[in-house]
Amino acid sequence: MMAVKRLTQKDIARLAGVSQATVSLVLNGTDEDSRRIPEQTRARIQEVIARTGYVADPVARRMVKGRNNILGVFTYEPAFPSAQADFFGPFLFGIEEAAQERGYDLLLMTAAARGRDGRKKIFDETNRLRLADGCIVLGRSFDQEELTRLVAGDFPFVAVGRRDDAGGPVPYVGADYAAATGDLVALAHGHGHRAFAYVGPDEGAESTVDRWRGFSGALEGQAELVRHWPEVGSDPQAVLKAVREAGATVTFFTELADAIPFRRAAIAEGLSVPGDMSVVVLGSHLRPGVTGTNFTAYAIPREEMGRRATLALVDQLEGHGGIEQTLLSCERVEGETLGPIKTNE
Repeated sequence: MMAVKRLTQKDIARLAGVSQATVSLVLNGTDEDSRRIPEQTRARIQEVIARTGYVADPVARRMVKGRNNILGVFTYEPAFPSAQADFFGPFLFGIEEAAQERGYDLLLMTAAARGRDGRKKIFDETNRLRLADGCIVLGRSFDQEELTRLVAGDFPFVAVGRRDDAGGPVPYVGADYAAATGDLVALAHGHGHRAFAYVGPDEGAESTVDRWRGFSGALEGQAELVRHWPEVGSDPQAVLKAVREAGATVTFFTELADAIPFRRAAIAEGLSVPGDMSVVVLGSHLRPGVTGTNFTAYAIPREEMGRRATLALVDQLEGHGGIEQTLLSCERVEGETLGPIKTNE
């Protein structure tokens, strides 16, 4: 079978009766360039393009415009394992929607090297980042050295999730965990709770620190923090016993996976939830159907975070925006596990 010759700009110029430079300006030039070409000439070129089905060579267009309309997506953790599907899935949905809206393709960076700790790394010998025009970076926690290198470099990127400065400001779109956590503390306080327990770490990734900051800051001068367990995954019966001995009436969990067995242990002890013990979750990391319980929590706007991060990156690439640092509000989920303290009347 005879191969079909790919049309070139030179062919389009010949068919339209214009110079190749004129065709190039119509296809790749700025608005100012386009205004310099008579309307009839532009219409004739576009008619030839439509009639012949000409498609511009993406490599050639990249050489002219300096980009190829491809956005990289890098995740420090696997993006599609079943255990994390509900964590990363909404981010990727939002990224895809915004990329389609702005006319960009996505390149998922899956062949990344791994460091000594087994985690994926952005930078390796091949550094595939340059295959894309810019990159969206996701992860519960980032490699600080790599983040510093990104900030110091000239490669456009936006992080999903708030990030502390790394030798300079980091462009990000995150969730306002501190404000959302403080809101749930105020809600519990309004139900009469004064003795609070907290199960989860208070240091580590920015999202972890923000939750603790919102919790402890909202309690300052308002209530008593009776116990803090930084370890997650602790024995639920032991945690329940310690919480009750400490006199706490409401327990805040950073992980839904720890709140589920705690509530079950409380029910097994004949306690009412809420009533004898209230339970609050600072976000949601599992499918609601897995628990069978609508926990009092807040919804993290993951899809909108992915969408806004993508739009911010495109704005960087197209010269419409600088370093953006945005925190989105989390929506309160009233749930059924927080309520007034049961009295013995």
